[in-house]
Amino acid sequence: MPTLEHNGFVDMFRENPALAPHFLEILFHLDLPPYATVAVVEASLDQLIPVEFCADLVLELRDGAGDLVLSIVLEVQRDIDRRKGYSWPVYVAVVRARKECSAVVLVVAPDAEVAAWAAQRIDLGLGLGTLQPLVLGPASVPEVTDQAEAEKETELAILSAVAHGNGPNGLAVVQIALAALGRFDHEHAAAYFQIVYNALREPMRRALEALIMERQTEGKATFPPFAEQLIERGRIEGKLEGMLEAKRDALLRLAARAGIALTADHRERIQACKDPATLDRWVDNALEAKDASDVLS
Repeated sequence: MPTLEHNGFVDMFRENPALAPHFLEILFHLDLPPYATVAVVEASLDQLIPVEFCADLVLELRDGAGDLVLSIVLEVQRDIDRRKGYSWPVYVAVVRARKECSAVVLVVAPDAEVAAWAAQRIDLGLGLGTLQPLVLGPASVPEVTDQAEAEKETELAILSAVAHGNGPNGLAVVQIALAALGRFDHEHAAAYFQIVYNALREPMRRALEALIMERQTEGKATFPPFAEQLIERGRIEGKLEGMLEAKRDALLRLAARAGIALTADHRERIQACKDPATLDRWVDNALEAKDASDVLS
């Protein structure tokens, strides 16, 4: 199922198609054919075979005369999927056959392990032909730590924050990216902030939260206002979940002491409960219950 990160990155390239060839030039140092326009076209690559292939995005580069000079098939990849080793060559072959132009696969894979897998050459058979996916991941996306560069290349800074946010310079990379979100409208900026925040592991999240709260206390507005709101909401949700977990743990301990057998379904129902009042009632029930049905009534 598509996630916020998946859809956010697809929309990033859909709304600014020039990003794809720009990244091919500055990050992969490729000499692209001269082009005047970049446009998003259909992503469905339906063939005269009983399978429909659908890429995340297909971009076309045309020269000044309107002739198609290159197609870029864009894929956002969050997990390793061995099937892509067979479908990506199909994408390229279909575009080349239908459009009669060169085509490449550009994969957005911020996770290092996924990016390393995606960057492997795909053998088309007996070593007689290969496809080389171009991967936007930690190995190709630089750490953007200069504010002026982040203001100029904000999408690159966002990719950098997701790819390197948990590394040694993670806090600096994330801080630079978030401070540059002001060039976007509120909706897009909030979505990109959430994508970056979701990519951070717990220690870095806590460090970012502490930095934002510190800047807020000092009156130094280096982060968008919604960042503080989302962080505060996250803290409140974290405290609520901690309270719920304590109540669930108390319930399970009381049931165990009373010798009440709980099935997997009972335990799943308890863990899924997010209503404090319901958990309190179940805890009270457990003090006098004879079986699980009495507890969860």
